[in-house]
Parts: sequence; structure tokens; C-alpha cells
Amino acid sequence: MSRPDPNPNREPRVALVSGASSGIGAAVALALGRLGWPVALGARRTARLEEVARGVEAAGGKAFAHVLDVREPASVHAFVDAVESRLGAVEVAVSNAGAAVAGTLPEVAVEALRSELDTNLLGPMLLVRRLLPGMLERRRGDLCFVSSLNAVVPRPLQAGYTAGKAGLEAMARVLQMELEGSGVRASIVRPGPSRTEMGWDWPPAQQQRVVESWRRWGILRHQHFLPPEAVAEAVVAAVTAAPGVHLDLTQVNPEKPPEAD
Repeated sequence: MSRPDPNPNREPRVALVSGASSGIGAAVALALGRLGWPVALGARRTARLEEVARGVEAAGGKAFAHVLDVREPASVHAFVDAVESRLGAVEVAVSNAGAAVAGTLPEVAVEALRSELDTNLLGPMLLVRRLLPGMLERRRGDLCFVSSLNAVVPRPLQAGYTAGKAGLEAMARVLQMELEGSGVRASIVRPGPSRTEMGWDWPPAQQQRVVESWRRWGILRHQHFLPPEAVAEAVVAAVTAAPGVHLDLTQVNPEKPPEAD
């Protein structure tokens, strides 16, 4: 007979995932669903959220999909209120919503830059402000921030995205210091190049321009990209680590595939 898992952080906990309509966010939601957890899915594309929600429930979890625009404080509050009304107090928050615009700073419109920074940096801050008081009161919780290798390896033609992710990691490190000993953990998962929809809506010529700039600066070593599921595994490891253990930073990189014979 197998023994019960002594780690309470692997027992079902109410979790929410922002940017859950595709890519890494959808993969994280499905991974948490496979643990049997109740998972709240937030994003602007509600039709896509419903698809992911069905996948979470098919995997064994309980899903609740609700519109969320992390750039707007009112939307963040409405989302969390709806989640807690339906599922209960949130114990795990995965801040994953992201946006990337390609181009030099003079080329990118001010409104596009503002939206990019609001999504990548202000949005996670708004989620923390809404969720953290309850977590501190209960002395239990996990905040996991999906960052990017851009935060430490800046990439040309992505000034706004790189600045946002660098700021996100700085904010998370401040939280790690402020929260130590509180029962609430703040973790960073830092993916390298990942196979998601981000960037695929750029015009083909812009995509090629970005890739060529990566090659010119020695950033793109090979053509292999991470599957979203690999990043989701790192997120699950961070939020299910045993009490007293803090995976404060996990970097996930794609390994170059074996050379063909």
C-alpha cells in the first residue's frame, strides 16, 4: 500500500492562472488540473479560456473561466472576487499574462509600449496587491511569476518586453525579502525561447528581422524551442515544493537536439 504524500502543498489548493488562454498559461492550468486542483483561468480571450477549462476538467481538476485584463485594476478585482466566490480563497497564483511588441523604441507606438509594460509588470503587481493580504492572513500561499530569459539576456528589438520582465524579476525579489518567514512564497520561473503564440502575430518580415538580430548578437544558438509543458513542470515544482523549501528562481532552457547521424 502506498503511503499518503506528507507534503500538504501537493494537496488540492485553489489556484489561478493569468494569461491562461494559450501557451504556457494553458499548459500550467492543465498541469494543475492533473493534480486534481480547482483552477481559475483568466485572460481576455474568453472563448479560448473555455477550451482550456474543458481540458482541465478532463484532466481531473475543477475549472472556472473568467475574463481578466491584468492591465485594469477593476478587472483584476472582479476576477479575484468571482474566483473566490466560486472556488474559495486563492492559495496559488501563477502570474503568466504577457505581451511582446517587436521594433526599436522609436518604431513602437507609445500606446503599444504602455500596454506592453502594463501587461508584463503592472499587471502582476495588481494581482499581488489584491491577493497578498489574504495569503498573509492565512500564513500560506504561493505567488509564481513567469518571467523570460530576456530579463537577464536582453534582446534587440524587444526593449519594452525586456524592461518589463527585468522589472518583474526585481519586484519578485523584493517580495521574497518582504515575505520571508510569512508562510507565503514568491517564485520566479524564467523560460528561455518557448514555442508559444507570442510573436506569431508579428508580420513575417518582422519575425525574420528579430531572429536575425538574435543570431547577430549570438543569442540564438540553435532552432529548438521549449514546449509550454516544460515550463509548466517548473511552475508546478515551485508551487508544490514542501514547506520550508523555496524554489526562488528556476531557469528552463531548451537543449540543443542531438545531431542527426
